[in-house]
Amino acid sequence: MNTLWDNFKQIGIAVVLALVIKTSIVEAYKIPTASMEDTLLVGDFLLANKFIYGAELPLVGWRLPPIREPQKGDIVIFLFPGDGVTKYIKRCVGEPGDTIEVKDKVLYVNREPFVAPEFSKYIDTTDDGHQVILPRRLGGQDSRDNFGPYVVPSNSYFMMGDNRDNSFDSRWWRAVPKELVLGEAMIIHWSWDEQEHKSPEVTATDPLSVPRLFVYNAVHFFEKVRWTRLFSLVS
Repeated sequence: MNTLWDNFKQIGIAVVLALVIKTSIVEAYKIPTASMEDTLLVGDFLLANKFIYGAELPLVGWRLPPIREPQKGDIVIFLFPGDGVTKYIKRCVGEPGDTIEVKDKVLYVNREPFVAPEFSKYIDTTDDGHQVILPRRLGGQDSRDNFGPYVVPSNSYFMMGDNRDNSFDSRWWRAVPKELVLGEAMIIHWSWDEQEHKSPEVTATDPLSVPRLFVYNAVHFFEKVRWTRLFSLVS
């Protein structure tokens, strides 16, 4: 009985520690969309530092003091303000009080051009290779390529994807409140290319679809892993 109780306690302690680490220190995320290409690719798996911005302790809901606040240039994981549940990842380009403006695709922060991230890109081009620039909409409303000026509210941050023409970000739903910020992306620990070597579909009506998927991924394993991205720092 004592041995059984000891084992139960060890399992309980391990579960609690894992929960604390996952919710307060480090958590794993998968990149599901192309909004951060080519900085982050679909199929990248990364670890995020939740401690740096002041992680929330499980169960009690208390927030630890932050080491520092999010800064311009950080790649931040946060809860989508539209539902408070879905996890998004974007680059912070504006801090509280900053004035954000986009003029013909060029991002300005406090009237100064924002230095474009190394792997950022614009993908919306004409057949002859010229950039497609969307003007303001009727009534002077903001568009993707012409936005603002907009002053970031207190305790909030302006987020944009590095794939500027293909990112649903603060240009559409404005700033992210501080309480929705989860952590900063740190390192890519795994990267799986499902685009170049698309796996066969798994369906409930086809009992052979699961073994077919397993065999396909086993055969193409070395081709599907993006080896050069493993354990690379996110910046």
